[in-house]
Amino acid sequence: MPEHHNDPTLPSPQFPGSHIVLDDRYAFVSGLTVADIHGTEGDLGDIKKETHRVMRELERMLKLVNVHMRDVVRVDVHLADLDEISDMDSIYAEYFEGPHYPARTCTESPRLCGGCRVEITLMARRPE
Repeated sequence: MPEHHNDPTLPSPQFPGSHIVLDDRYAFVSGLTVADIHGTEGDLGDIKKETHRVMRELERMLKLVNVHMRDVVRVDVHLADLDEISDMDSIYAEYFEGPHYPARTCTESPRLCGGCRVEITLMARRPE
């Protein structure tokens, strides 16, 4: 039976969903933007700052359920402007041990919540 978790440091989801869902093998983390994180108003509009804050928060959220960034197997990235992919990638890559990166999809989504530049969701394999 899946376990549903909401991070107590984040606002309750404004959608019918959970921040994290665990099954016996994987941790699924809902999409996250800086608009979802308290105290990040100054980062809004700067793709590098937004990416750093979101990735740092995702890393923290995984640790809450005893999973680490090295366990991430898939990432979905949504950018407000695909022309910012290089700037996003320069920060994103810091959170993984290359050259073995997770599978990833990156799309342009011009209307992200809160006027954000990036939204990231991920799936990680739970350690045995």
